[in-house]
Amino acid sequence: TAVSGGYDADTVAAMTGALAGGLHGEAGFPRPLVDDLEYVDELRSLGDRLLELAGRPRSAGKCACPGDPPSALSGAADPGPGRIPLHPDRVSRILGCLLGGAIGDALGAPIEFSSLHDIRRHYGPAGVAAFAKGEWGPGVFTDDTQMTLFTAEGLVRAAGRLRDRGSCDVRLVIWHAYQRWLDTQGYEVPWDAEYPAGRSGWLVEEPALRHQRAPGPTCLSALCSGQPGSIEEPLNDRKGCGGVMRVAPIGLVSDDPFDLACKAAALTHGHPSGYLAAGLFAAVVAGVASGASLRLSIDQALERLRLQAGHEETLRAVQGALALAASGREPAPEAVEMLGGGWVAEEAVAITLYCALVTSDFRRGVLLAVKHSGDSDSTGSMVGNLMGAALGLDAVPTDWLSGLDARPVIERLARDLGATFAAGSDDGNFDRDRYPGW
Repeated sequence: TAVSGGYDADTVAAMTGALAGGLHGEAGFPRPLVDDLEYVDELRSLGDRLLELAGRPRSAGKCACPGDPPSALSGAADPGPGRIPLHPDRVSRILGCLLGGAIGDALGAPIEFSSLHDIRRHYGPAGVAAFAKGEWGPGVFTDDTQMTLFTAEGLVRAAGRLRDRGSCDVRLVIWHAYQRWLDTQGYEVPWDAEYPAGRSGWLVEEPALRHQRAPGPTCLSALCSGQPGSIEEPLNDRKGCGGVMRVAPIGLVSDDPFDLACKAAALTHGHPSGYLAAGLFAAVVAGVASGASLRLSIDQALERLRLQAGHEETLRAVQGALALAASGREPAPEAVEMLGGGWVAEEAVAITLYCALVTSDFRRGVLLAVKHSGDSDSTGSMVGNLMGAALGLDAVPTDWLSGLDARPVIERLARDLGATFAAGSDDGNFDRDRYPGW
């Protein structure tokens, strides 16, 4: 078909053949064509040399490289649950991501609605440096971490559904997780008639999560509607940071974090900047969690972003963060405020990337993210997620860990998330009472 396409048919056919070969392997080619091919021995020799350099044997059929995991969770129905290597470093990164995000959230919560002037007047010229009492007490996180934990729970429960039924719409499982979060906020939940009504699993019953701590009005109104929003059929035109601040767990386990995070954010936020910023953030978390550098992870996420409709606003915000980080300007709250307040998604992700780029120290990065006249808990949470995933649990200050509210809940869920997606994990150990598959 490619050869019969007309102009430049050889180029199109060569590209088609390369793609088909990558999908099906040599066994998928008609034998007469392979046998008559010029330089076939030389090509095989080159292929074997490439595989030798990669440490992988040649497969006659589809690619079956030793240690390669099957597909992890994406946004659509999948053939089976994903797996990641659960070595100590990976466990540390998952714990660092979730605990680090909660810490940043708790540091920023007491000063979320304060101006930089008021922060310095109350806490001194250096601003806040430790957990402050605030409205709910020191070390207490807000709706940002609550919803992040329910995202993680949704991913675990989606994996259980895949194991039991062989297919799963991960997006809808995450939506039901957000419905359980809505229940914790004291709202009547418009449960879908297709699913059993009421609470299920362990997370929704945790007393530490059953508190209202400034939940976002867009998230509340969207979830109270009883209808999951989507990119194709948005519920609204909102782009607040409530969609981006909750998607870090997707970056830890999904094989297509950009796509799934966009879909998860679009459940409540219908503006392209509201969900594309979420996709980019999850993709960057995925990169650093796998050991890639922050800048490489950002560059790769930007390549994906540029392909999306309506990406221009998010792209400009991220490019502004990159330029500011490269400018040599002293990292300070005044510099952060050049990127906005973080109340909307593209500003929140820009501030997050800037703070993580200008320092490799977890404490400095998170404090920089919260000491500004904006959405301090959300930007603190996202920087904590990102730097925790990049640096691991050992980089998170122990004084902050010891003072964090509900730490055992976060650790339990983080370890369950890691174990669920671990290569070689025993499906028989999956606790379906704690994580029902819907």
